Amino acid sequence: MIRLVIVDDHPVVRDGLRGMLSSAADFEVVGEAASGDEAVAVVTAVSPDVVLMDLRMPGSDGLSAIERLRGHSCRVLVLTTYDTDRDVLPAIKAGATGYLLKDTPRDELQRAIRAAHAGEAVLSPAVATRLLGQVREPALEPLSTRELDVLGLVAKGSTNRAVAAALFISEATVKTHLLHVYAKLGVSDRAAAVAVAYERGLLKGRGR
Repeated sequence: MIRLVIVDDHPVVRDGLRGMLSSAADFEVVGEAASGDEAVAVVTAVSPDVVLMDLRMPGSDGLSAIERLRGHSCRVLVLTTYDTDRDVLPAIKAGATGYLLKDTPRDELQRAIRAAHAGEAVLSPAVATRLLGQVREPALEPLSTRELDVLGLVAKGSTNRAVAAALFISEATVKTHLLHVYAKLGVSDRAAAVAVAYERGLLKGRGR
């Protein structure tokens, strides 16, 4: 028997899930909660095998509850409406065994619960695609010699005007080079560009 706790701030959703899961002979819903704090309290009291966890709830949210449940033996399976970047990866990093969307069909949800109980990672197709997109970094486009010249002077603390004077180019051209550098390094400002460039060994013999 797989003992379950359902965490969602909407009573109708909890009732629907309870009814959906009660049709399976190997499931038993042993508790419910409407917030992250309640979830931690209920899990501590009943020691379930799997927790179905919504993420966005009033008060303490699902993410904080997942982090606080790390010391418990239960598996946490996120069941939510949201599949944005700010939801998916933090939940997985916090310790969730799986991540499903609320439009998951009954049979797939039941299979996912059994898989999570067995310690298997479970992701909806949309979530898996989003995670792959986050972990696949684009190939680093090399900086041109002039871009490295500009960045090297910036690393020494030079202003755009000083860089322009040193390289005999206009300030507008310096700004354009820096924008290209930011795009290639995936940063948004001078300090981050310098830090990433040193980290990747692009400024050896330049700058500091």
